Amino acid sequence: MQDQNPYNRQSDAQDVEQNKTIAAVSYILFFLPLLAARNSRFAMYHANQALLLLLGVIAGNIILGIFWFVSWLLYPIFAVAVIVYLIFGIMNAVNGKMQPLPFMPNIEILK
Repeated sequence: MQDQNPYNRQSDAQDVEQNKTIAAVSYILFFLPLLAARNSRFAMYHANQALLLLLGVIAGNIILGIFWFVSWLLYPIFAVAVIVYLIFGIMNAVNGKMQPLPFMPNIEILK
């Protein structure tokens, strides 16, 4: 059975070496690869992961806002989890890996 997600194929070594920095910074500014490395599969993969993480953070903040009576307890845990995910994503980019973040959906938003 062939995997249908084009991001699961490894990017070539030259693409990885040229775009490691842009891919790592995409976890802070997810749209940077859209401007600087649009043709890089590696950078676009990490931009997609960063966008999924951003959407998850927005959804988490909305949920914590709705349940404000327990958010004082859950928000610090949520914030630490977001920081850990950012570190995982940046480390994957710096190490040249196209590995999805743990528990993130396998969705391709950016092509």
